[in-house]
Amino acid sequence: MKGSTRSGSGGALVYLRTMAVFALVWTGVAWWTDNSILLPTPLAVAQAAIDLAKSLELFEHAAISLGRMVVSITIASAIAIPLGLAMGLSTRLERIVDPTIEILRPISGIAWIPLALFIFGIGNTLPVFIMTYAAFFPIVVGTVGGVRAVDRRLIDAARTMGVPQRTIVTRVVVPAALPSLLVALRLGVALSWTAVVAAELIGAPSGLGYAVEWYRELLATPQVMSFIAMIGVIGYLCDAFVRELNRRFTPWMPATR
Repeated sequence: MKGSTRSGSGGALVYLRTMAVFALVWTGVAWWTDNSILLPTPLAVAQAAIDLAKSLELFEHAAISLGRMVVSITIASAIAIPLGLAMGLSTRLERIVDPTIEILRPISGIAWIPLALFIFGIGNTLPVFIMTYAAFFPIVVGTVGGVRAVDRRLIDAARTMGVPQRTIVTRVVVPAALPSLLVALRLGVALSWTAVVAAELIGAPSGLGYAVEWYRELLATPQVMSFIAMIGVIGYLCDAFVRELNRRFTPWMPATR
């Protein structure tokens, strides 16, 4: 217990020291630049963040963007996980579907924004579509890989005992593939959250990306950096949440201990 406490306090000290050095370097560069529009000081950004938090504007845009990400991850998972399970269990289906996935996967979701603007217009649908597109591919590929890695002897043993195919999938394949699936979900969340900013910059009337672009046009750099910092904080918290799910549902995996 003492060792873990010392390790935790040591990690906190290292983090605080690193952030202090970063703040000092930032302050020095800001003073040397002497242009608050180009690079404001950390104190100016902190004050802007406090003002935005007091007016609830910071949290309102953050809640909107986070809600869009939750919707997009739900849609992407609802499509990608069953498809990935089916592709992992059926070589024929994988041969049919995999070429289409591999053609679309290298195309960034941002590349679809101009076309999506014509189809969906400005609103909630466009960023949700872009985020769903970004999250879909890592989830489906990770699910296929997880299913392919399942020990075939477990499946053969279940079939030998007369276990129905649906039960084999839910009781054998899914638990065995769960670590890979959760890693894929983590990647999907990260890519989805990265895409939200680009999608909201152009095709949304609200959200963190919209706020960044709005204050950029007003040359309010401290506010812009406050929203950028909020994007990073929420991204970190989302990743920590998925890692916690990984620890809870796969405690037997060494990487999650």
